[in-house]
Amino acid sequence: MKTGFLRVGVLMGGWSTERAVSLVSGRKVAEGLRAAGFSTVVLDLTAKDKDEKKLAARLRAARMDVAFIALHGGYGENGGLQALLSRLKIPYTGSGSLACGLAMQKACAKLVFEANGIATAPWQALEKRKGANDKRGREVGLKPPLVVKPADGGSAIGVTIVRKKEQLDRALALAFKTSHWVLVEKFIEGVEVTAGVLREKALPLIEIVPANEFYDYDAKYTPGRSKHLIPARIPAGAAREARALAVKAGSVLGCRDFYRVDLIVPKKGGPQVLEVNTVPGMTGTSLFPEAAAKAGTPFPKLLKQLVVLALSRKGRD
Repeated sequence: MKTGFLRVGVLMGGWSTERAVSLVSGRKVAEGLRAAGFSTVVLDLTAKDKDEKKLAARLRAARMDVAFIALHGGYGENGGLQALLSRLKIPYTGSGSLACGLAMQKACAKLVFEANGIATAPWQALEKRKGANDKRGREVGLKPPLVVKPADGGSAIGVTIVRKKEQLDRALALAFKTSHWVLVEKFIEGVEVTAGVLREKALPLIEIVPANEFYDYDAKYTPGRSKHLIPARIPAGAAREARALAVKAGSVLGCRDFYRVDLIVPKKGGPQVLEVNTVPGMTGTSLFPEAAAKAGTPFPKLLKQLVVLALSRKGRD
């Protein structure tokens, strides 16, 4: 493929709580695409682009051959942007609108996992109620330790590890600040690993060792605040099971091309799936490109593969 004849639009920014991270990913992607020989145009989406008619006009005016989605959270991962690009017949990277929507709504993804025999931590979802979100702890039937998080967010924004029941109200109120739904799940003690999946094959597992209590925003994006260990320090059998679970978790949601699956490997029992990320980070500290590089696919080559896969669909969702 003569990449110089192709114009790739890098879509980044957005108006979700993950805007800052998305901008970093987008710039990194644009840099890598240029290194791979592509002509690029960068589109920083803002709140002004909530009007889909205006956004559609802007996307058409960019005259891109393919859109590379580096828009984390919100509109970039809930299927909205994917659906619009599909209507415009603009090929785009990553999973389709339905798969993105399912993965983004963590409670929906949990239901799909359970229906397909995929191990995942016990959970409960709570819906936001007008004027009644600061005293919701009594509605939680699970006993601590728990993880409380926005049901449709990412980058660990609004996430709390609850060790005592009296911490629940505050944790729920924090999560409700950024989401209409909150997911409460049993905290599983164990080794946290992530498995990137590229073209239906799992990449090498990465063990995440954060300097903080958990892999929060600071640990994710501040160099030196977490260690990424390859190979993960888990038994070989558990590693094989985790990689197989990652592929299956994405498959049952309908994901394609590339995605990342977070899992916990407890001391006893098999790996458990936490969530699926359909637009993995592409920053300098991000896990997916690190795993791809370990598997022998450097960043520019990875981006080229994703663009080629998008073009092969010719704008079909």
